[in-house]
Amino acid sequence: MNKNLPALRIGDLTINPPIIQGGMGVRVSRSGLAAAVANEGCVGVIAGVGLGKFEDMPRSEFEAVNNEALRVEIRKARSMSKGIIGVNLMVALSNYESLTRTAAEENIDLIISGAGLPLELPKFVEKKNIKLIPVVSSVRALKIICDKWKRNFHRLPDAIIVEGSKAGGHIGYDFQDVVEGKAPSLDELIIEILKFVKTFDPEIPVIAAGGIFDGKDIAHFLKLGASGVQMGTRFVCTDECDVHKNFKKAYINARKEDLILIKSPVGMPGRVIKSKFVEDIKKGKTVPTSCKYRCLKTCDPKTTPYCIAKALTNAAEGNLDEGFVFAGSNAYRCTEIVPVKKLINELVSEAEKYL
Repeated sequence: MNKNLPALRIGDLTINPPIIQGGMGVRVSRSGLAAAVANEGCVGVIAGVGLGKFEDMPRSEFEAVNNEALRVEIRKARSMSKGIIGVNLMVALSNYESLTRTAAEENIDLIISGAGLPLELPKFVEKKNIKLIPVVSSVRALKIICDKWKRNFHRLPDAIIVEGSKAGGHIGYDFQDVVEGKAPSLDELIIEILKFVKTFDPEIPVIAAGGIFDGKDIAHFLKLGASGVQMGTRFVCTDECDVHKNFKKAYINARKEDLILIKSPVGMPGRVIKSKFVEDIKKGKTVPTSCKYRCLKTCDPKTTPYCIAKALTNAAEGNLDEGFVFAGSNAYRCTEIVPVKKLINELVSEAEKYL
């Protein structure tokens, strides 16, 4: 492939084309997708949330079964690719530390961490050469992370993913602000964060994320000064994506008006594709939940209207009537399911045209 885009350099890693595949849970981006993306020179990412069949397990096995599943997925991805493999681990998970330590034991190339501030992340990987990449949605959040890491661990993030409000899944903005269009644009965020990282030597690479759909978008953010992009939505509609075909079909069949925001039990807005289940939640119909695993630190099983882990595992297994599909704001633009190789070639040639 003629890869004339500037490479994304994170420490001693060279990523070309400069694309990170977004980590999509629960069980959407696993080893199959991550390996296929890594084989094209990009970063393939396994989402660490809910990989094990924890819903059938007693609480006492919740942590072990998810650690083991993460280990298996990392090893599988490694067996299928010599490329760069990362994991995405949400700070909000109750088993965040043990998943992070498992990924570190497996010598993962990089750890991407958001859904909360990963203030302790360096402690869990100890002295290993693993790139640590926080996901932020404000300069304020980034400053807090940098100060804490510098003070306690004598290091800074190896790169930063800046996620705007058009992302799929959980987004780090106020619900009303997103609905009313008051959340800052990704352009504004990138410009502000680039100004901040210029104060460090060496400068920290900034990666744009949230609503990036095609090569034109990639070129736009590279011109703005970002070193690369993270994309999730496009990779769902690939042959190699590990999720059930009904989940992929939901993207293909979605119309623009089907992409809506819901209030998630996690305490953040979540962007989903409309479904019967979503309609029920919006009408206030609750699904009684007897939670035995408490997978999220922020979830209170006594007051939550439904179990988000169950809703997401149902969707990943193809049961869309009892779950929902997370998607970015441009998911309705997906029209076909293609091989990863074809998608990346297309994105690169489009981006080259606009650069």
